[in-house]
Amino acid sequence: MPLFFKLVIALLIGVAIAKTGLWFLKALATPLPEPPPPGELRKVKHQYRCSICGTEVRMTAAVNEDPEPPRHCQDEMDFVAPIE
Repeated sequence: MPLFFKLVIALLIGVAIAKTGLWFLKALATPLPEPPPPGELRKVKHQYRCSICGTEVRMTAAVNEDPEPPRHCQDEMDFVAPIE
């Protein structure tokens, strides 16, 4: 393979690496969005199970990031850790 093609390929790889690195730096430098105002629902992904009857509930929205567990069968439900 001629030297010219090797230089072009090396230049293209170098540009791709530089663009990828700059993209990562921009992603790290972007500030996190402000949290929603108090009282507004936030997205959560919690799953709870009733220890008495086995009913399971998935909570997808809550007022804060760490909501109280729901009640079922007159008792608080147990948090179920995600399988992931």
